Amino acid sequence: MTSIHPVPEGLFLGIDIGGTKCAVVLGDESFSIRSKVVFETRVERGYEAILAEFQQHVDSILSDFPEGKLKRIGISCGGPLDSKKGMIYSPPNLPGWDNVPIVEIFSQKYGVEAAVQNDANACALAEWMMGAGKGTQNMIFLTFGTGMGAGLILNGRLYAGTNDLGGEVGHIRLAPDGPVGFGKAGSFEGYCSGGGIAQLAKSIVSEKLKNNLVVGFCPSTEMLDGIDTKMVAVAAQSGDPVAMEIIRISADYLGMGLSILIDILNPECIVIGSIYARNESLFKPLIERVMQREAIPSALGVCQIKPAELGDSIGDYAALCVAMYEDKF
Repeated sequence: MTSIHPVPEGLFLGIDIGGTKCAVVLGDESFSIRSKVVFETRVERGYEAILAEFQQHVDSILSDFPEGKLKRIGISCGGPLDSKKGMIYSPPNLPGWDNVPIVEIFSQKYGVEAAVQNDANACALAEWMMGAGKGTQNMIFLTFGTGMGAGLILNGRLYAGTNDLGGEVGHIRLAPDGPVGFGKAGSFEGYCSGGGIAQLAKSIVSEKLKNNLVVGFCPSTEMLDGIDTKMVAVAAQSGDPVAMEIIRISADYLGMGLSILIDILNPECIVIGSIYARNESLFKPLIERVMQREAIPSALGVCQIKPAELGDSIGDYAALCVAMYEDKF
């Protein structure tokens, strides 16, 4: 009997380890997802219980494809980690994951090679291999979500740095003072992340309310603690002047940060996720003015700034692309 969905020649397994949720994704060489399981991390269980649940789901998924050949496993996880040694070193969102030999655990269990990358690098691979950066040789992916991190594709290869700290652009100081991100006031992450924009908004709104000025999206000081980036973006989209001022400040620093990256790395493309991707119409005209002023014109002329294409699906593909990248390169 012929299968309606023939088993491809090679299958790849993606393991996505997050502080809130985890996922197992099985895909093929055409980036088609054949099976996916998502489960709550529940970090209080400890890493051994979480890995045991991973293995239960992997075993179940693989049993549905008895004729498929598993070629490689890719693992995406928040840092710090060592991609060369295959170790996870105490990520802040995964308490108790101290010196976990994650690559050895999965490769020995399933008899295939495995590889691990931090989540920004994994997402960069996904956008490069199948998203907005497809076809480029030099691409930067910026997370611009809860934090600001980068994944670097240079000369057609992922660049992780000497000890997996390549791309930690959020730590760059862009101003002497300002919102705190990556433990540093005035940093790229401080001005260009969900947490940073919320800090900036609370500071600006608080000052305006003290001066008896009207703030449409936050009319009283009792509401200050509830301000988040989504609230600011929605208000800015509707034309609220205070929200637009907050976005303009963030966009100014985003433009400055992008200009630094363009001048140093001369990329063809910078792909920006999350907050930028959802609010490109707010940010794009503002960052373009800054980049025209700050970046080397000939470097800016060959670089496109693009919103990430994979959206909420990027997590499904990131770990899978770690497996596929390591297999192809």
